[in-house]
Amino acid sequence: MKNTFVPTTVRNGVKRIPLGLVLAVTAILPCLDATASPAPVDLGSSSNFAVLAASTVTSTGGTIVDGNLGLSPGTAVVGFPPGTVTNGTIHATDAPAAQAQSDLTIAYNDAAGRTTPTTVAAGLLGGLTLTPGLYKHPGSPTSLGLTGTLTLDAQGDPNAVWIFQSDSTVIAEVNSSVVLTNGAQACNVFWQVGSSATLRTGVIFKGTIMALASVTLETGATLDGRVLARNGAITLDNNIIRAPDRRRRCRGTI
Repeated sequence: MKNTFVPTTVRNGVKRIPLGLVLAVTAILPCLDATASPAPVDLGSSSNFAVLAASTVTSTGGTIVDGNLGLSPGTAVVGFPPGTVTNGTIHATDAPAAQAQSDLTIAYNDAAGRTTPTTVAAGLLGGLTLTPGLYKHPGSPTSLGLTGTLTLDAQGDPNAVWIFQSDSTVIAEVNSSVVLTNGAQACNVFWQVGSSATLRTGVIFKGTIMALASVTLETGATLDGRVLARNGAITLDNNIIRAPDRRRRCRGTI
């Protein structure tokens, strides 16, 4: 093994390492033990959509979708207007929507296939502060629930990634929230949902939801990210959904 020179001083016959060097090495050590961040999920062309469904997209009231809205193979987009699509276009049963659904399937399978997750006790996310990683309920079925606040701490790394796996549902209860800290970005948070996801009234949520079946956003729920449903419907009610900037892919939180 290669020897490393460590500067020392001698006082009263005892070798001493300079205090400044000790502090510098100590400051580095926590980085060596940091939790490894998983690779992000490649969404392909589905990253170009704030909302993407398979059967229908239905909105009540003044929903705002900031980004593209897509539907394939279904044809029914209901509630736009009074809902609005800004900085994007409605793609109903066209080639971009079909390609996005194909790419979503690949992305979903990637997220579902990640191995060696950290278990979330009873699937309850409320009150937790989580560093980057892969997370899953340890039981069966592996549903995830959020009551209160979930904090995602990037520890200063803007590329930090979180992937949440659920074989069944993800349900965020009334007025729950996901909070991003220390450089965490919504575009690097992924929710793989084996059946359906529900964001209840007043929820403030972050990340890309990839549901095998359907997604429902109840009255006033907001999402900084994307809502993508492979086989079912997306139901909205006076919501705000803001996708990451398509030019930069990952612009951070809004």
